[in-house]
Amino acid sequence: MSAYHTMNPTPADYGSFDLPRRSDFPAALLAMAGHDLRQPLQVIQSAYEWLEYRLAHASEKVQLARAERAIGRLAEQLDRLTGALLVYEQSQRIELSPIPLAPLFRRIAAENEGSAREKGVEIRVHVTRGLVVSNPVLLDSILRNLVRNAVKYTRPGGRILIGCRRAGENVRIDVCDTGIGIASEHLSQIFEAFRRLDEAGAEGLGIGLFVVRRAAELLGHGIEVRSRAGEGSRFSVLARAGE
Repeated sequence: MSAYHTMNPTPADYGSFDLPRRSDFPAALLAMAGHDLRQPLQVIQSAYEWLEYRLAHASEKVQLARAERAIGRLAEQLDRLTGALLVYEQSQRIELSPIPLAPLFRRIAAENEGSAREKGVEIRVHVTRGLVVSNPVLLDSILRNLVRNAVKYTRPGGRILIGCRRAGENVRIDVCDTGIGIASEHLSQIFEAFRRLDEAGAEGLGIGLFVVRRAAELLGHGIEVRSRAGEGSRFSVLARAGE
């Protein structure tokens, strides 16, 4: 049986607006950590790539591959933390403008193409001329997290579709996948911080969908989820159509 969940914040208009300011100290620490850790991770990843071509024994290459995957997971978690920081920074003053969706879809698909290909997952992008009223940084963060989750929870041979369609005065942006799906009793919990879609086998911090929810709330965008356990999910973002 398919399940459905929706959140509908108040729609936002063009222009900008201020929100109450919180302490900047935690955000500053996170920003420094993100900057200082990224470069050492890149050096370590380059060293692993260098070693891969110089190890002769299969057992050594297996251990190296395990370590390389662990570094990749650490890099992904760092990206998610810095993405959360971007949401925090943007929340201080929201600038809204018409955003064309086609280049955004293509960029997000290209960023995830490598990891999808490694899993044997296909990403397709629906051609569109649609525009929405949104913030480019926050909308980018929403879609990036949704597509990353789709790649993560879609089995080899599966498909992911990024597209949109008009829904009255809004545009509904969809990220559809043929992944593991979500049981109906878990739908109301998946947007909580540190909650994972698959607690038994998941890795990472579990903040991706929390960032999605927070960014959507700041923008006044609606979020809908339709899912069938074992068959896949459709995450939708409802934003006002641009002109």
